[in-house]
Amino acid sequence: MTSSQTMQPTEIAADHALAMPAHVDHSHLVVADLPMVSTWYQRIMGLKPLETSASGETLGVGGRPLLTLTTSGDARKAPRNAPGLFHTAFLVPNREELGRWLAHAAHNNVGLQGASDHLVSEAIYLADPEGNGIEVYRDRPRSEWNFKPDGTVGMDTLPLNLQALYDEVPKDEWHGMAQGTGIGHIHLQVSDIPEADAFFRDVLGLGLMARYPGASFFGSGKYHHHVAANIWNSRGAPKRETQMTGLSDYTIQFKDATERARAVAKLDTLGIAVDRNGDTYSLVDPWGIGLKLAA
Repeated sequence: MTSSQTMQPTEIAADHALAMPAHVDHSHLVVADLPMVSTWYQRIMGLKPLETSASGETLGVGGRPLLTLTTSGDARKAPRNAPGLFHTAFLVPNREELGRWLAHAAHNNVGLQGASDHLVSEAIYLADPEGNGIEVYRDRPRSEWNFKPDGTVGMDTLPLNLQALYDEVPKDEWHGMAQGTGIGHIHLQVSDIPEADAFFRDVLGLGLMARYPGASFFGSGKYHHHVAANIWNSRGAPKRETQMTGLSDYTIQFKDATERARAVAKLDTLGIAVDRNGDTYSLVDPWGIGLKLAA
């Protein structure tokens, strides 16, 4: 790939999702119609092209790569119950930026799938033209989060008043996602929740921050979640096949290489093959989803 922009550092708060000991850094989707999907992410999601190659593009915000799109002639459409992506969640800096994106989406007649107040955050849900789930959200200050004695955090799914959010923001021209936007979390479809708990908590070292019926939420540094896993569509489903559209892989970035090494060692005890390419370790998780561990 050839880079067209360089990374621009952005100051983030010490308790921000991306400042934690581990966070999701990147998502990689396989799509059927690359030009159409890429144009949509640029026009509707406000991502900017950063790198291009013969088989794909990497898009991001402020020079930060967030989403790689590639295409493959032999990829078949993933069935709805296949393990893989539930949604990629784009974390915007504040409520005003969430509202400004909402106004942009409304003015472009974008169909939304839902909007929720999760107590720790406010979120809007939609899908890209090929059905890949997306969340756009803002976090409430941690001082407003309710941590329980067992270390989990109080979360709920309450209605979000989209009209109020729309009404309170300026309707000036929107030029894309604001500087500082990142992937706050990734939500996956898996086959089994106890297996997900064992993988993300016991092997990768993420804290179990919340449970819903059929779902677990895992976070680093007491963040409400960097990774979620549910079985709502995919309970007991077989492993994802390699040549499928949708989520090919995603990257978890560790601040401390020692913590990453600890996770890699535990993967070895499970017999999960790990490949090293430079400073990145790559593997396929128990559900056939690609995962890269960087530090």
